[in-house]
Amino acid sequence: MKNINPLGLFDEHFLLERLTKLKDPLVKLESYINWNIFTPVLDVAFSKPSNKSRMGRPPFDRTMMFKILILQSLYSLSDDQMEYQITDRLSFRRFLGLKSSDKVPDSKTIWKFRETLIQEGVIEALFHRFNEALDEQQLFANTGKIVDASFVEVPRQRNSRDENQQIKKGETPEAWKQKPNKLRQKDRDARWTKKNQMNFYGYKNHIKADGGTKFIADYMVTDASVHDSQELETLLDKADEGECLYADAAYVGQEEAIDACRMTNMVHEKGNRYHKLIKNQKIDNRFKSRYRARVEHIFGFMTNTMNAMYIRTIGYARATGKIGLANLTYNMMRCIQLNRVIHGAALG
Repeated sequence: MKNINPLGLFDEHFLLERLTKLKDPLVKLESYINWNIFTPVLDVAFSKPSNKSRMGRPPFDRTMMFKILILQSLYSLSDDQMEYQITDRLSFRRFLGLKSSDKVPDSKTIWKFRETLIQEGVIEALFHRFNEALDEQQLFANTGKIVDASFVEVPRQRNSRDENQQIKKGETPEAWKQKPNKLRQKDRDARWTKKNQMNFYGYKNHIKADGGTKFIADYMVTDASVHDSQELETLLDKADEGECLYADAAYVGQEEAIDACRMTNMVHEKGNRYHKLIKNQKIDNRFKSRYRARVEHIFGFMTNTMNAMYIRTIGYARATGKIGLANLTYNMMRCIQLNRVIHGAALG
């Protein structure tokens, strides 16, 4: 059997230099983001006595664990895959500040950390804390907002029609109650819907984007059956006053919510079989599309680069947590694309 030579004293250093020359994307992610801004929020999640333990080995650094979740979102890795990749990849360990001799968090530790953030409801707070840092450095253009929604699918459930009817009523089928292991694998919050003759099962990521910079300014997660326009009022706020709102024709009929925020309505006009769009309306829609299409770049990056439009979770809370982390990760990567460095100090 051939012997595998261990790394020499300087071999790891040379490998890291080589990775940097090959433009390791994690180098910029590490250097462009001030990770200390998230510390106060993470401390809140673990401040409860129930989340503290004096037993066993000392806990891993919270900021490092949070960076693991960002890596998971960026590369669409499961907990088991994450443990393996940290152990195997030098670039991951450098990003996390781990030496070769340091202990790597196992998959259960990663799962527990994420579950704590979800249970304490702080993932949305982490997203907004990063956006505060963006706002502090005036990185939002505030020249117009774009709203849209995209499906985030989950593993499809093979339920009978009767079971689906009970789930829609908020009931749990009796047969499932008798099998706890089966019940834990059933997503009773996700829903089916159809669009363009295609079936989707899961949730929707409703976002409000800054049209000038393509940062996600806010988001809302619903099941897939909720119409895009129903979350518009939730996404808009008084801070958007004076800006233009761009959206596709799915948002027609939401004039009251737009006027309440004193925004300029730039929603696409919609025709039907009885009232066709006239030439000027078609020209206006083409003009609006040039700006509104920027939101497709966001979903395109999340689909093609992050593979974030399919998640393996069960239940609304976990899906919301995963989608929130994906939105935050996208904003971080957008910072890198714009060559913007976040210097914000941690809040006390």
